[in-house]
Amino acid sequence: MIKALSYISNPFNTINNLAQLADSQTVASELKIKNLNVSIENNHILKNINIKIPNNKITCIIGPSGCGKSTLLKTINRLIDDNDKVRVDGEILIDGENIYGKKVEVTHIRKKMGLLSQRPTPLPMSIFDNIAFGCKIHGIRNKKQLKHIVEENLRAAGLWEEVKDRLHAPASSLSIGQQQRLCLARGLAIKPQFILGDESTSALDPISSRHIEDLFVKLKESYGVVLVTHTLRQALRIADHVIFIYMGEIVECGSAKELFNNPKNELTKQYLSGVFS
Repeated sequence: MIKALSYISNPFNTINNLAQLADSQTVASELKIKNLNVSIENNHILKNINIKIPNNKITCIIGPSGCGKSTLLKTINRLIDDNDKVRVDGEILIDGENIYGKKVEVTHIRKKMGLLSQRPTPLPMSIFDNIAFGCKIHGIRNKKQLKHIVEENLRAAGLWEEVKDRLHAPASSLSIGQQQRLCLARGLAIKPQFILGDESTSALDPISSRHIEDLFVKLKESYGVVLVTHTLRQALRIADHVIFIYMGEIVECGSAKELFNNPKNELTKQYLSGVFS
């Protein structure tokens, strides 16, 4: 098991750091998806997706393996359309701007999204430069400002005390768990409007997973948080809003309380009862 947060001496300090970070970064945002269809070669992966992602809530996307959950998340971040075999039709609107509009600049769109993948993906550079990299792309060059951003976000991810004396060491020298927190700090540093998580706790031990969940709960005070999860227990613990996908289509979505306690669709009832997974 990867013990991502077993190094945090006091996780509540991390929560307090996130609260301070949230106060300085709160942005009201809106994410709508209209008539979205995604095909890869001849496979129709996502079919007529129409949803609104609520702000300042945790939205969990659930469904069986291969149903299109991760594809939906990658489509929101424009990580899927680099392949010329992929076709995306429809609109994804962030504050009214269609991220698939013809004149949209992709780097500008990705600044709005902080992505935490299943496996950490640190850049092949120092710990410091991993956090500063996105900020430099978006025009921040002042060394003092960059130092402040690096420290602020490493503290928010509960990593500062462990790395403050080796900021210029390669990120690859960190443990896998530390690398995951580094990637979270890197995502927060560009002040995104949404945090996306693709099975971001699936490889972690239960204690570390709960620490990451606590971070997401605090982050929703400032961001919309969208998580793909195979773990219904996790969605039950932290979701405010749930989207159930089956065979590339949205079967049911709504408040977590309503969907889990009173599902309207028979497929949803079967999935929640463990008939298929």
